Amino acid sequence: MMGKAVAAVMALLLISMTGAKGIAQARSAIELRCQCIETHSKFIHPKFIQNVNLTPSGPHCKDVEVIATLKDGREVCLDPTAPWVKLIIKAILDKADAKNNTAS
Repeated sequence: MMGKAVAAVMALLLISMTGAKGIAQARSAIELRCQCIETHSKFIHPKFIQNVNLTPSGPHCKDVEVIATLKDGREVCLDPTAPWVKLIIKAILDKADAKNNTAS
């Protein structure tokens, strides 16, 4: 009788540990992954772009990610190797450098 009780407790512990482990894995998968599955390389006129977010490569993703928020609210992943996107990245970095230099 005691053996069945111990087996039941062990089974409950194993089930609870498995559930906790599954939640942690799902959580880390959300935080540590690339945002861009595909990239857009065709030119988008700047008048349609509201904001551009530049995310450097790191432990979350091996690729540099350039995500443009369009004025209609859509988010588009831009190809960081496209010449026109390189110009946008350069402009963002130059603007950041100018802010840092005037703040000093």
